[in-house]
Amino acid sequence: MYQRIGRKAFKKDLTNIIDFLDVLKNPERRYPAVHVAGTNGKGSVASMLASVLIEAGYKVGLYTSPHLKDFRERIKVNGNPVRKRFVTGFINRHKAFLEAKQLSFFEMTVAMAFDYFAKNKVDIAVIETGLGGRLDSTNVIMPLLSIITNVQMDHTDLLGDTLEKIAYEKAGIIKPAVPVVIGEVEPQVMRVFEETAREQGAEILLPSEDFGRYETDLKGPYQKNNLPLVLEAVNHLRASGFSISESVLRSGLMKVKENTGFRGRWEMISDNPYILFDTAHNFDAIKLVLNELKNLDVHKKHFVLSFVKDKNVKEILGLFPQDAQYYISQSSVPRAMPKEELSALMQDAGLPYQVFDDLCSAFETAKENAGKNDLIFVGGSTFTVAELI
Repeated sequence: MYQRIGRKAFKKDLTNIIDFLDVLKNPERRYPAVHVAGTNGKGSVASMLASVLIEAGYKVGLYTSPHLKDFRERIKVNGNPVRKRFVTGFINRHKAFLEAKQLSFFEMTVAMAFDYFAKNKVDIAVIETGLGGRLDSTNVIMPLLSIITNVQMDHTDLLGDTLEKIAYEKAGIIKPAVPVVIGEVEPQVMRVFEETAREQGAEILLPSEDFGRYETDLKGPYQKNNLPLVLEAVNHLRASGFSISESVLRSGLMKVKENTGFRGRWEMISDNPYILFDTAHNFDAIKLVLNELKNLDVHKKHFVLSFVKDKNVKEILGLFPQDAQYYISQSSVPRAMPKEELSALMQDAGLPYQVFDDLCSAFETAKENAGKNDLIFVGGSTFTVAELI
C-alpha cells in the first residue's frame, strides 16, 4: 500500500474504483458529500467541519487518511470507527473481485467507506482525498461542495515538480457547477484553479479573513489557515439548507477532538516536561511548526525524529535549530529512511544527535535527558507519531 511502501503502490487510474463501486451499486450517490483536498491541513479541515455537523445533529460520515493506531480511524460515523465485523465481512464478501482486479489498499478502503456510509444512512459525508485529487480514488463523488486547502511542494515524484503541476492535480476535484472553497495559494496557483473553475462552471469561494471571533480545540500555528475554510464551508452548507446555528458552530469547533477522535496535530501529551507530537512531514508544514516552537518558554529542546525516504530530508533538516539535542531512528515501515542515511544527513547539517535502533529507545532516552522545563518534540513523519502514540 502507498502509505507503507510509497510510489510503486500508487495507481494513477480510476478504473478499479469505478468498477468496484458499480459492483456495490454506487453507494457514494446515496448521500451528499463535501470533498477536501490540499497539501496540508485537509485532515484538520475535514475533522472540524465534521464536528460542526455532528454538533448540529446530523449523522456524519468522515473519511480521512492515514490512520495513526487503528485502521478503523479512517472510516467514522459520528466519531465512531467502523465496526471490525463490517471490515472483515466487507473484504470476505468481495475477496474474489478484489483479488481478480488487484485493487490497491486505498481503493478497497475508499469503497468500503462509501459503502459503510450508505449502509448507515448518513445525512452527509466529509471525504478527504488521499493524494492529489484528479486521479485520487475518492474523486468519483459528485459533492455539494469542494475545498482545496493549499498547494505546496510535496509528493513531487507523483504530482509534479512545480506548484502549477501540483495545483492541476488538486484542481481535478473541481466538479461541474459545484462551488469550491480555495485557501492560501500563490498567484500562479490561483490561475490554475480559476481556469479549471471556469471550464467547469464552478464558483470559487474565498474565505474571509475575519475569523478572529472563533476558536477551535485543535491547536497549532496552521489552524489559523484552516479555520477560515471551515467557516466559509459552513456558510455554503447553511445556504444549501443545513441548519447550523451560531452556537452550534462555536461548540462544534471547540469539540473536534471529542466528536471525531482527531489526533497527532500539535498534541501536547505532557507538561513536565513538555511533550509535543505533530505529524507535519513536509517543508512548509515543518517550517510553520518550528517557527511556533520558538515562542514556547522552554529551557532546552529535544527532538525525536524519523522521516520517510521520499521527502527532501536534507532541505527539511536545514530548518531545525542547532541549539537542541536530536534522537534519531527509523519507523517500522518500508518507506522509512534508514537511520544510517538520516545519520549522514544530520552530520552534514551540523546537528548534534544520537542514533537509536528504534523510536521507542530514542523517545525513552529523550525523556531521561529532559529537565522539567524542557520540550520533547516528536515528529518528522506521520509514522514517527503513530509508532510512539
